[in-house]
Amino acid sequence: MPEVEIHIGGRSFEVACQEGEQHFLTSAAKMLDDEAQVLASQIGHIPEARMLLMAGLMLADKTAGVEDRLRELEAKLAETEGMLQSLQSAEPEKVEVAVIPNEVTDTLAELAARAEALAAEVEEKAG
Repeated sequence: MPEVEIHIGGRSFEVACQEGEQHFLTSAAKMLDDEAQVLASQIGHIPEARMLLMAGLMLADKTAGVEDRLRELEAKLAETEGMLQSLQSAEPEKVEVAVIPNEVTDTLAELAARAEALAAEVEEKAG
């Protein structure tokens, strides 16, 4: 089992971890050290146990906030996925298109023919 030296709040600790988990341990230690540094800058020198406790509580508070936000986003995602699924499974909406009666199309064709005839007649007189 490998041992990793970590630094938290200006103090060094030897910690054992599983093979391949060294990166995760050093990353977690860095987060804890960042919180401990904030405490040290605000309060000054405090006993090791108290520093670790306070830094751990500060990280736990941040983690709780992130977990709350994650739950909100998961609920919103589930709602959106439900809406998407209901839209995908819905029957297509039927749209009715009005049918133009034959008499109207015939009348329009007749009017178009008359207009063309008048245009041709005007061109003849103009030329």
